[in-house]
Amino acid sequence: MKTSNRFDNAIKKLYTAFHNNTLNPEDCKQCAVGNILDHKDSWKHLTDIHGSVRLNYVGLVHQNLGRKFNGFSPLELLQIEAAFLKACGYDLGHSFCHKPEKPMTKDILFKGLSEVVSILCELDELSDVMDCSELFDFNAIKQML
Repeated sequence: MKTSNRFDNAIKKLYTAFHNNTLNPEDCKQCAVGNILDHKDSWKHLTDIHGSVRLNYVGLVHQNLGRKFNGFSPLELLQIEAAFLKACGYDLGHSFCHKPEKPMTKDILFKGLSEVVSILCELDELSDVMDCSELFDFNAIKQML
């Protein structure tokens, strides 16, 4: 499967963050997007609400100018972060982002990471490498025999 440089770089950074315990949804420099953007938190100024996919004025300016951050548009970055937070158990709304009551575990972070990989595949129009449903499709296996 041929992948883009932005996809490859993002996956490497997220893999490293997960295994080095530097993937943290509570820190804008260590969340999914923070890691993709080399531990910078300037991306948080693209929206007014953490976890929102709604660009604010600054975000709209960057989006309309066609700016890319490590290959990703402002809107794509917000989509990635929202997917990560939601999969980690955050309650996201138009005017709020509520932290889950449960403590963050490695299993929860893996679930968030898996969702981010799925979103990255979708953004690059790749088949979802995290989708294992085809492996368990009995009819497909039966037809191959």
